Amino acid sequence: MNLIRSVVVSTIACGAVLLAGSQAHALEAAPRAATPAAQAAAPGADYTGIAALSNCSASLVRYAESVSTDKALVLTNGHCYEGGLLNPGVVLVNRASTRSITLLRPDSSAAGTVRASRILYGTMTKTDMLVYEVTESYATLKTRLNVSPLTLAKQAPAAGAGMAVVSGYWKRIYTCSVQATLPELREAGWTWKSSIKYRQPGCETIGGTSGSPIVSTSTGEVIGVNNTGNEDGARCTMNNPCEVDAAGNITVDQGAAYGQQTWWLYTCLTASRTIDLNKTGCQLVKPARVR
Repeated sequence: MNLIRSVVVSTIACGAVLLAGSQAHALEAAPRAATPAAQAAAPGADYTGIAALSNCSASLVRYAESVSTDKALVLTNGHCYEGGLLNPGVVLVNRASTRSITLLRPDSSAAGTVRASRILYGTMTKTDMLVYEVTESYATLKTRLNVSPLTLAKQAPAAGAGMAVVSGYWKRIYTCSVQATLPELREAGWTWKSSIKYRQPGCETIGGTSGSPIVSTSTGEVIGVNNTGNEDGARCTMNNPCEVDAAGNITVDQGAAYGQQTWWLYTCLTASRTIDLNKTGCQLVKPARVR
């Protein structure tokens, strides 16, 4: 939308929601210069843990409790799902996938590709998030490609926190700070809770940045996932999300960009680091129907 800040790769289910690749290229400025490999980069200032999909950005991530022998995880948006947009209420759980994912080196060059084995969790309801499990462990990826994951934060970001949206699709880094956490964000038929609003200027994200991790510039942890922005100033329509306060008042902020929460994953994790939607205290949306 801008929601869906992804790039059209087919016309199936995507329609006018997505910014076509040729249009996105026309809008895109020159990429930021890559950080020399020998230079230690500040958190969020290079492409450590960053990935690219055919239509979106993504990131190689781990839980704080993950171990090297765990199968590696890749985070993106639910709307970046290879099967098209997910209707409100739809949740994907343990769905088979063979998607190819490109992992980047810190200097933004391609380290190599990995293959998804399944979607552990994916939705566009309450949050806009999809987590792939790939066929290899973190240890294997470190040995084969010399890539390291980013760690998912266990809490939501505070207002004013420094952040970077790191796009593997564009190989571009946007930096700004968290402006606010909103009670609700609506776009077309989708509703997201506790959406992260970015302070502008600095994070004027575009098509293809969908699924980029929001990286804390102080801790280097992933504090959310980038997904949308208001392009034209319209109210609650495709590519024009609207903000809803606690009293139900609706406002529109043309040019604003937003991301969604990822820390809710921790509320549903078991001791073996699997997602259990029936776990007491789990804050991820339960499916109206599972497919």
